[in-house]
Amino acid sequence: MSPPPLVLASSSPRRLMLLGQLGIMPARVVSPDIDESPLPGELPRPYAQRMARAKAAAVTESGCFVLAGDTVVAVGRRILPKAESEHEARSCLTLLSGRRHRVLTGIALTAPDGRTFERLSETIVTFNRLTPQQADVYVASREWQGKAGGYAINGLAAGFVRFLSGSYSGVVGLPLFETAQLLRGCGWPVP
Repeated sequence: MSPPPLVLASSSPRRLMLLGQLGIMPARVVSPDIDESPLPGELPRPYAQRMARAKAAAVTESGCFVLAGDTVVAVGRRILPKAESEHEARSCLTLLSGRRHRVLTGIALTAPDGRTFERLSETIVTFNRLTPQQADVYVASREWQGKAGGYAINGLAAGFVRFLSGSYSGVVGLPLFETAQLLRGCGWPVP
């Protein structure tokens, strides 16, 4: 008997690509429509977990597993935005330059019986001190658009990373080890 279908609740092409690395092709990909604003005083860890849960809950697919994730870049207690403007991208780069930050990716899996299971990946990333020219080139690349913390580690920003401890795939957008463990634990066969 085949397992119930898997639905990916995400608008991120990176999450779909990362699932492919595990040999998983979801039956459907549905973009959840939720308010992603942090609550007043909300800390990065609970925010990442809340967003993953909310995205999974926003996609109602009867008889399916629904997988969702959310990636948050944090400096201390501060949640950096998903950069939508050059000003936001430059502000993020300025803040991250020469500093250590955390990348938290919450994942939530809703089973066909309605139960939701969660995991959280936390990765420490340190950027080299960026020159004004490096920041200018990166902002001009527009690679930062819609990315948490204003950068994509799987692109040009990889050249800024001096140190990484944790899950590289979690920084890209879906921690593969945690995702595979979560799916297996819920009875969904991971190749």
